[in-house]
Amino acid sequence: MRKVLLFAVLAPLALPGCQTETPRPATALTWGSTWSEVTGNQYVGGVLFRRDAIIERIDNRGAFNSDPIRVEPGKRQIQVSAPVPGWPGGSDIKVMELELQACKRYYINAQFENNVSQNWSVVIGYVDTIAGCKA
Repeated sequence: MRKVLLFAVLAPLALPGCQTETPRPATALTWGSTWSEVTGNQYVGGVLFRRDAIIERIDNRGAFNSDPIRVEPGKRQIQVSAPVPGWPGGSDIKVMELELQACKRYYINAQFENNVSQNWSVVIGYVDTIAGCKA
């Protein structure tokens, strides 16, 4: 009886090793050795009245599941908003055109006029080289 009970408990632990890998959907993007990245995070803090930004859309893509966001190099239209507490409905959306270079990560931020103003502009806070990317 103990052997049957022991088998019943241990058998399910061995089964996951028999599962096959689920194929990726045909719509999934695959990356070769070259790509670009975009993030709304600040590279280094300390710039007066500069805040993180929210990347809303890049070209016709939105609802990103990773940060930084991987995109193909080339000319891109990037829609950005600024996370500001207390603004009903959030901030306005700014649009910028940017030529993304291969193997570069772009830190896009919101630059405010002062600490209480709702006026802001989109800035590129820093451009970094992506490790492991081969241009």
